[in-house]
Amino acid sequence: MTSYLQDHTTQAETVFQTQNLNIYYGDFLAVRDVNMTIPKNAITAFIGPSGCGKSTVIRCFNRLNDLIKSFHINGTIYYHGQDLYAADVDPVEVRRQIGMVFQKPNPFPKTIYDNIAFGPRLLGYKGDMDELVERSLKGAALWDDVKDKLKALGTDLSGGQQQRLCIARAIAVQPEVILMDEPCAALDPISTLKIEDLMQELKENYTIVIVTHNMQQASRASDYTAFFNVQANEKGHRTGYIVEHDRTEVIFQSPKHQSTQEYVSGRFG
Repeated sequence: MTSYLQDHTTQAETVFQTQNLNIYYGDFLAVRDVNMTIPKNAITAFIGPSGCGKSTVIRCFNRLNDLIKSFHINGTIYYHGQDLYAADVDPVEVRRQIGMVFQKPNPFPKTIYDNIAFGPRLLGYKGDMDELVERSLKGAALWDDVKDKLKALGTDLSGGQQQRLCIARAIAVQPEVILMDEPCAALDPISTLKIEDLMQELKENYTIVIVTHNMQQASRASDYTAFFNVQANEKGHRTGYIVEHDRTEVIFQSPKHQSTQEYVSGRFG
């Protein structure tokens, strides 16, 4: 897996491709018929009402759902043309290549410096750790805020700074993709805009997939948008599905489906 990832990360414009992806928890079908591509060095937003499977899908991209015992899929997720769920694929290497930033900032109860250094140390990084920490914090637009207090606890930072620290921690292990599951949900408007500005800088070097309930954020920050909806069966079980996936301006200005138009205009959700 490692050599394949290293050799192929720059060759394809498509980073992820899903084909007839169905996601299950036990016998329950959580998300059905996901067919989509995620392009390189762009921001793709997943939008849709609660329970439609946005977070479930994004967590398939770095195999985080593997940690749930009842989880299984059929269909295929390709990462640079390789089946992400093939038997010879190492989930740990997947999660190094495909980083994750969660809804609630979750810095380790360690110093700012050690938050950044933790992952590289675990992976046996042999380079200049001071330089890597500085580069990662600069990459997350946090260096100027913390350069004089690297030995302070990461948990002592403000909410917005903590989230940028988590982004710096993610990029310290040099991933190709950054997944963000509602990264601004717990932040104030000013911190939210700082994260959005940071995303625009990061997409020069990373592919970003973001889950958001904030329509303005999706329209401002993303290049592509996938709208998910949810359908209930006669037993009341709710299954998510993709309605449409296109360039963000198409989804917000001239969507093909009425339900997309109703959602992005605030009529439901």
